[in-house]
Formats: sequence, C-alpha cells, structure tokens
Amino acid sequence: MNAPQKPENLTAPHTNAAWHQRRLDATPRGVGVMGDFFIDRAKNAEFWDIEGRRFIDFAGGIAVLNTGHVHPKVQAAIAAQLQRFTHSCYQVVPYAEYVQLAERINAIVPIDGPAKTAFFSTGAEAVENAVKIARSSTGRSGVIAFGGAFHGRSLFAVSMTGKVQPYKAGFGPFPPEIYHVPFPCHCSSLDETKKAMEQLFKCDIDPARVAAIIFEPVQGEGGFNPIQPAAVKWLRELCDQHGILLIADEVQTGFARTGKMFAMEHYGVKPDLITMAKSMAGGTTLSAVSGRKAVMDGPAPGGLGGTYAGNPLAIAASHAVLDVMAEEKLPERAQVLGERLVKHLNAAKAKYPLMGDVRGLGAMVANEFMTAAGEPDADLTKKVQAAALKRGLLLLTCGVYGNVIRYLFPLTIEDSVFAEGLAVLDAAMAEVMA
Repeated sequence: MNAPQKPENLTAPHTNAAWHQRRLDATPRGVGVMGDFFIDRAKNAEFWDIEGRRFIDFAGGIAVLNTGHVHPKVQAAIAAQLQRFTHSCYQVVPYAEYVQLAERINAIVPIDGPAKTAFFSTGAEAVENAVKIARSSTGRSGVIAFGGAFHGRSLFAVSMTGKVQPYKAGFGPFPPEIYHVPFPCHCSSLDETKKAMEQLFKCDIDPARVAAIIFEPVQGEGGFNPIQPAAVKWLRELCDQHGILLIADEVQTGFARTGKMFAMEHYGVKPDLITMAKSMAGGTTLSAVSGRKAVMDGPAPGGLGGTYAGNPLAIAASHAVLDVMAEEKLPERAQVLGERLVKHLNAAKAKYPLMGDVRGLGAMVANEFMTAAGEPDADLTKKVQAAALKRGLLLLTCGVYGNVIRYLFPLTIEDSVFAEGLAVLDAAMAEVMA
C-alpha cells in the first residue's frame, strides 16, 4: 500500500484554474460549488482569493457570518480555548462553558416558561433532534412542514424540505408520516393553507397522531418568504387545540439577521421548540435546540447528543458572538441596513420593469426577477449574479424557481463597504437589464 502523500505547501503560488481542476478530480460532483476561485484570507465583509483578487461578501457563508469574517473577539475566544482543550465529548467529560452557554440562550430565547437547550453540530442535526424531542415528548410520530421549506440535507431533514431539485432528486424513498401544506406568505393565502391542513387531517393523518408542525419564520432557500403574522397566530392556536408542538426553525433567521435576536420575536407568538445554527458561533460548527423544559426533558438520558456536539471551540466562539451581538447592537444594525437595502432595491425596481417583488424582515432581504410576461426568470437572475461576481460582489440566489437574489452581508459590514457593494449591484443590473 502506498503511503499517503503529504499535501503541497498551500502558501506556494497556485492559480484558481489549477485548484478548480484538482477539485473536479478529487471531489464528487454532488458537492456543488458556485465559485471557480479559492479563498485565501478574509476580514469582516471582504475576502481575497489565492490570486489576490478582492471580493465584497454579500453571502456570508449562507447566513453564517452575521459577525463577519474573523471577528477579533471571536478569534480571541477560539485562540484562548485552543490553549486549554479542544475536545472531551461533553457526554463523557462535561465542561462548564457548555452549561453557561445554555443558560445564556435559555434567558433570551422566545419560549414560554423555563427553557432548556441542547447543543449539536449542524442545522440539519438540530432539526432532526427537534423532531426526536417532539416525538418523545408527545408519543406521536407525524410531522407537518411546508412547501418551499428548507430544513437540511440529511435524509430525515431533506424529507421535510419542500423543494425537490436538487435536494430530494434521486435520494428516496423518504421516511413516512411527513406531510406538506402550502406556506402562507406573499404568494399563498392563509385560507389556502387552512384548507390544505383541513384536507390533510381528513384524508391523511389524524391530528392526534401529529407530533409537530415545523416552519421557518422567513423561508431561506425557499425565497426569503416571511410568513404572514396571522398565520403564526393560527398555527399556535391549531397546535394548542390538538396537542401538537410548534417548532420554529431559526437556523437562518436567528442571531440578529431579521432585526431581532430571533425572528419569532416579531410575531408575538412563542413556539415550543426552536432550532438554531449558522451565525450562532461565528463560522464554527455549532447548532442547538431550545424548548420548554417539560418538552426538552422528553427523551431519556443518552437519547440526545453526539461525539462533536457542543464542541469546546464552537462553544467559546458562541459566547463571543453573544457578547458582540450585545456590544455592537447587531439586531438594531440589521434593521438599519435592511431598511437601506430595501430603499435601494425599490429605487432600482422603479428603473427596471423586470425586477419583481422586494421583501424581507430586518436585514434578511431579497428581490425577484421576472420575465416580461410576469413569470419567474432564473436565467436573468443568474446573469445579474454573474455580472456582480465579475465586479467582485458575491451574491446568492434562492427560491423554488431560482429567480431570487438574497442578501446576507455581515451585520458588522462597514458603511463604506456596504455602499460600495450596492454600487456594484447597480452596475451589474445596468449591464444585464439596461
């Protein structure tokens, strides 16, 4: 057997093209990659590739970097923890910082009554554990989700995801007793959702067998669709009527993105369980489920956990993130940036008839692109994205029809860099739509 080859010195001169080919040769096509360039270093809302080209980051690692790339306080917290220990497995040898972080989150999460929190590694892991907790607590098995939802890529999480391409295609069969109804947002009425739910309860599953209804307060991958406020109140009442637990998936909306620490704070309704991940740990791998004490205590000891769940480095980073959120007033900053962006996009919409709906909550903002006939235009969306990238602005698309650009810049972005990014966006739109 040949000995493994030592990796080449990554600081040696390399080109993006050479690494792109090496990626194609070494990694599977199922791990889709948008860029054909490779990051070398980053700071706040900017990064540079291995050839020295600068980019403004309006993607934030898909909503992971609300505190920016390499925030000094997050960096210092990780460095300090690195000197102490990197792993013990919390379920084998616990550490106080895990408990302290749970206490801090329990104090701020919008849950009715005393809360408890368990930590995991990824958003999908948090979602799956939330369902496990709901099933254990209720003794029921059914789960209801929504069309357009995204809850992760693991098999159970993707079965709750309400978008086939590319997430479900070729991966079935999926676990049973998972159902979908239309999501009540700008494109579907609450009456449609109510009728679909009534039909579901009549034809497919007795509500007495439903453990949980899971929803995103603002759908992420589905197109940045905020749920109608009346729908949240109705869901709470429906769950209370039938003994169903309400799960708010705040993996993308949590930690200040929508102008509140948690998006559910906008609605005045408290779920039974909340999932979180992404920006809670400054780019390190950490997720969590928080919920009502009685619900969280449903599973028996050993039923929850994971070898890397609540990793010490990520726990330290999350403590720093909470400090930064408070000290730099990032929820308020999100609201200010979101208002600026919506105003800017509405001004562009007045110039370009092919720009569709502009929507969002706080700094979780998106806009659509449409054909002249009023149909979703994924091709135009990709052209705007490509024109912006050519000028050094990184944007992400989303939506069931792929015709939405979503904006996920760090909330710590400097005003000058934010303005520069918007100018680049204007130039990209002018090139494609003028």
